[in-house]
Amino acid sequence: MRASLIQIAVNEDESVDSRRQRVAALVREQAGADLVVLPELWTTGAFAYEEFGREAEPLEGPTYETMAKAASDAGVWLHAGSIPERDPDGPLYNTSLVFSPSGELAAAYRKIHRFGFDKGEAVLMGAGRDLVTVRLPGTTLGVATCYDLRFPELFRGLVDAGAETLVIPAGWPERRRAHWTLLAQARAVENQAFVLACGTAGTHAGVPQAGHSIVVDPWGEVLAEAGPDEEVLTVDFDPAKVAATREQFPALKDRVLGLEPPPR
Repeated sequence: MRASLIQIAVNEDESVDSRRQRVAALVREQAGADLVVLPELWTTGAFAYEEFGREAEPLEGPTYETMAKAASDAGVWLHAGSIPERDPDGPLYNTSLVFSPSGELAAAYRKIHRFGFDKGEAVLMGAGRDLVTVRLPGTTLGVATCYDLRFPELFRGLVDAGAETLVIPAGWPERRRAHWTLLAQARAVENQAFVLACGTAGTHAGVPQAGHSIVVDPWGEVLAEAGPDEEVLTVDFDPAKVAATREQFPALKDRVLGLEPPPR
């Protein structure tokens, strides 16, 4: 499989609509890839809390429509990162969208673990409840978002649901970049899965972003890593390596402790 992670720079001098159109063009340029991945909250910036309410949109809003068409035009599976979703009957959510090559919505995931320690996202957005996997030809994606990366029980739940490739869009700050790399490799090793972690570049509300999107194989080897600025990171990987790794080193079979369901 060929995956392209588009590490978008989110800067305040570019309007949301302009960035939306620019990103759609970048997705179309990835025709020939099997999977394209965008970062978390790239329309607003993950730390631009004041923009969440102003730029929140319904699930099938302008970002949904633009990304669905871009996926269809390029003929790719598209993990379109996440948007601030406005539920007409509830709070805002940090919601990821996955589209098929025909432009159909294959899955939506509301982020379960909200960052902020009783401020920011943690109080402005509601918590998701459900683990989400998406079956692609050749692999099953497990979907998580940014701060979720710190909670290994979520990923064990995704593996139990059949995930072989863990896709993690993020708006991760530069000051904790070492954690980003370490945790991406840890999630790959402990779950014997590929990890595709796509972050943002630029600065969100004064918070410099880490960039350094990364692809890790089931043994923890880094197959590709981006730099700090906007770029497209493209990597070829063999999904069959997951089954081979789990057979060669069957650590998952020795699990003793189960996974508690996410809180409701």
